[in-house]
Amino acid sequence: MRDESAAIRKLDSAVSEQDSAERLNRVVQLTGFGDPLYAEAFVFVRQYDVALDVIVTNQTSVTLQNVTLELATVGDLKLFDRPESVTIGAGCTAQIKASLKVSSTETAIIFGTLTFEPSGQSVTTTTADRNCVPLNELRIDIIDYIRPATCTDIKFRQMWAEFEWENKISVSAFLPSSVAYLNEVLRATNMNCLTPECALSGNCAFLAANLYARSIFGEDALANVSVEHDPSTGKVNGFVRIRSKTQGIALSLGDKIVTMQKQFKQPKGASPVPVLSAAEESVAVNTSAATSSVTDTEEGASDSTSSVPDGDADQ
Repeated sequence: MRDESAAIRKLDSAVSEQDSAERLNRVVQLTGFGDPLYAEAFVFVRQYDVALDVIVTNQTSVTLQNVTLELATVGDLKLFDRPESVTIGAGCTAQIKASLKVSSTETAIIFGTLTFEPSGQSVTTTTADRNCVPLNELRIDIIDYIRPATCTDIKFRQMWAEFEWENKISVSAFLPSSVAYLNEVLRATNMNCLTPECALSGNCAFLAANLYARSIFGEDALANVSVEHDPSTGKVNGFVRIRSKTQGIALSLGDKIVTMQKQFKQPKGASPVPVLSAAEESVAVNTSAATSSVTDTEEGASDSTSSVPDGDADQ
């Protein structure tokens, strides 16, 4: 009995640590460190609901009254109810919770403001603008709603012919093989590979595979990966085509693949290419133009010197 209780306590501790790690991975900074109110949000996705747990810290030396979280959404998101206003003392922290309802796998964005009233200050038109802190936008990750799924080849071809929205992504990545690229796509999109593993084995540089996933709202997502690996350069080229009934899921999965490819834009171990700002690029262009101008002037002077007659030169 004692061993069983110890095992239960150990399991509860492991679950608690896992929840804490997942919670930290979902922290989003909403305001800056120099704002009167510093806010961070923990985003939890539970099937059709999105829960926001916002931690707000008063960084001023006075008490702030009527601290209100105003939220607005873009996409298929609906706010359940307006969060209640709170009062936060100087240097203190408060917790504000909000719940939203999700109705599709479209890319959703949450944005808003934090408004407040300093204690003892009358609210006017001028002070109302200063007592408002805009929040960084929150994007709901589509991967939270995508689940790997399976279907027959006939059903896949049927859906591929029926679905009207297609997103075609050009492939350009440095990876050891085509299968390595496929694995990265599966990891980034949370889709399932329908092509048998035996068909992907071997040392062939070409690869073609069909992927399938289904959202918790019953939306289907199809993908076809057709790539080629060049052993001499180590580069994978080709295309990934995504099809679905809705535009949002096709674009969102495409964005996931594009973001993944940015990690493999250069060969492993190669020095990164410096990225110049607009001003630095302009200076570089002007410097190059000035250098070429000086070179042309020197060449012109050399030519004019060589064209002087020998007699004139002696004089």
